[in-house]
Amino acid sequence: MPMHRRIALAALAGFCAIPAAGGAQDAHAATRAAAGSLDQLHSLIVARRGQVLLEETFRGPATDVPVNVKSVSKTMVALAAGAAIDRNLMTLDTTLEEAIPNLIPRDADPRAARLTVENLVTMRAGLARTSGANYGAWVSSRDWIAYALSRPFVAEPGRRMLYSTGSFHILGAVIAARADASLLAVMRDWIGAPLDVQVPAWTRDPQGLYLGGNEMALSPRAMLRVAEMARQDGMLKGTRVLSAGWMRQSFTPRTRSPFSGLDYGYGWFLGRLAGTPMAMARGYGGQIIAVFPEDEASVIITSDPTRPARSEGYFGDLMRLMEDRILPDLRRA
Repeated sequence: MPMHRRIALAALAGFCAIPAAGGAQDAHAATRAAAGSLDQLHSLIVARRGQVLLEETFRGPATDVPVNVKSVSKTMVALAAGAAIDRNLMTLDTTLEEAIPNLIPRDADPRAARLTVENLVTMRAGLARTSGANYGAWVSSRDWIAYALSRPFVAEPGRRMLYSTGSFHILGAVIAARADASLLAVMRDWIGAPLDVQVPAWTRDPQGLYLGGNEMALSPRAMLRVAEMARQDGMLKGTRVLSAGWMRQSFTPRTRSPFSGLDYGYGWFLGRLAGTPMAMARGYGGQIIAVFPEDEASVIITSDPTRPARSEGYFGDLMRLMEDRILPDLRRA
């Protein structure tokens, strides 16, 4: 184990042993120190019932500056899918043949045309993945949609989860086609505006379609507003952003990640932490939007987007930070 991780884990264990007798302020000081000991972690925000209990920048930009949230983008595109469904522009059963027939390669497997919005938003399309070791070849291709849809089927659609940014890129194209607008315009108008958050332009594919599923930028404070909206069934400060029905469906397990073992709904990883349900958006490097409905709490973490965060490594450290330090401390606050 690398020396910096041994030091960080020792710090976490030591801080978890500190009693909370000194009150909420001392508890948050311990959380702050534990988080700061993780040299990959950039910022942390902890809120309960809409009140920010802890907001700290350890390294990197301030919490009001947009940063690359990596695959948290997938959760954002899932929110846009819900907004399109709320507007009756599509349904979970809408197929690619109905939505983007002109983008389906002529030589694609016939099953590709029958893929549905639900297949895509749960990453159960069945197509060979375009993430991980396959990501570079995919984004180096001349047509990202055609490449993703030309991948071989390694599972039947609707069966097992195959984590793939390509599935969300296709979903972004479906949303844009149904909205008759770019995915950037959709994100700004349907999600950013009602949440009062900035959504900067991000990466586009060779055909000019905004990348669905990666490279979006949000500030940690914007991420908190997303979390609070999701926690409150699609509402934020009296503004209805998404239907309560969509958020409840999003937080309902549909499949399971073969990597983390967490369940997966419509764009959200789902599980339990410190004895309470959790819904989480997760991005490469350790970008996290975590919602704890029963605790009425939200946790935002941003990290170095250039370093990996595997379940057995830094991401595991973040899960322990939330379970052993953040959640117990906010319950005492």
